[in-house]
Amino acid sequence: MGQLIKLQDYVSRYEQNIYEYPTRYVRLKKQQWEKIYSLWKSDSIIESIQPVSTNWLEEDKQPLVDRMKGFFKRERKDEDVEEKEIQSGVQESSGLSFSPSFTFNPASEDELKRQFLDQLLRFQMKWATTTLLEQSHISKKYLYDHRLKYFLQRFPDTTLVMYEPIFLLKKAPVEVETILITPTDVWCIHFLEEEDHAVFLGTKERFWVKRHQDQEQKVLSPLIGLNRTEKIVKKIFELYEIELPIHKVVLSRNGYIDFPFPPYGLQLIEKRNYEEWFQTMRSNKTPLKHAQLKAAQMLLQFSQTSSMRRLEWDVLNKGEQEKKEF
Repeated sequence: MGQLIKLQDYVSRYEQNIYEYPTRYVRLKKQQWEKIYSLWKSDSIIESIQPVSTNWLEEDKQPLVDRMKGFFKRERKDEDVEEKEIQSGVQESSGLSFSPSFTFNPASEDELKRQFLDQLLRFQMKWATTTLLEQSHISKKYLYDHRLKYFLQRFPDTTLVMYEPIFLLKKAPVEVETILITPTDVWCIHFLEEEDHAVFLGTKERFWVKRHQDQEQKVLSPLIGLNRTEKIVKKIFELYEIELPIHKVVLSRNGYIDFPFPPYGLQLIEKRNYEEWFQTMRSNKTPLKHAQLKAAQMLLQFSQTSSMRRLEWDVLNKGEQEKKEF
């Protein structure tokens, strides 16, 4: 399952420490999978079944005041809450702990995996939109984005995903294509998917042509966004002496691309060669690499972030101040 290190311009935990969170995620996923798999095999999972909200934006139904009481109790036990989080993992009270629960008992291991990955996806989204002190208001469209789900559930754990990121260059926001940072390569990917079996005729001009059921329509060339993305990534890599191959991909899993003489360095992945490319990506067993993490760190450093302070910490600070005054 790929790791979502940046979603649009939302605040991300990976921005704080890219060298810590990827390995923490892999470890946490492994531990929780072994735990839930053991429960399922022993039929003990039935005891842990409970309703799970389908609204990923739904706030904890426990009243805020009660949750704050929990915060103060923990504060008295441990003066340094932030250090405690670093030592033992994310705080459960912040909604960022990952302890999978299920609405029904899976009939097969495949069903168990699907439920587990869906639970893990929800957890990933929270990690990619909140930190200990800040949070971003996520658009609901991302919670049900099948392309984002595709990257997060079908690719290896060592694939770091920047989904529709926004770079801040010379104080100007620049939207770019989705970027996958693997241990050995960087992939800039543009989806070109509309009707099933549509045929896209590639050119070096500003527009391509889409043909479907005897109809033709102009579509904006995906090369515009891909070239912009590649140029930005290359510039950052040159600046920090990062050596990773950069690939540009036009991806059409349900259609065809006809481009007799594509520009050098452009890969056209469509129905006829998609499975081969996908299996190659999935079979990459290379562990996380220092160059990969450095590349991610520098790309995150140039990314735009829009966030606000978490309400819980304002309440905590107010309570602590009142306690001192008393």
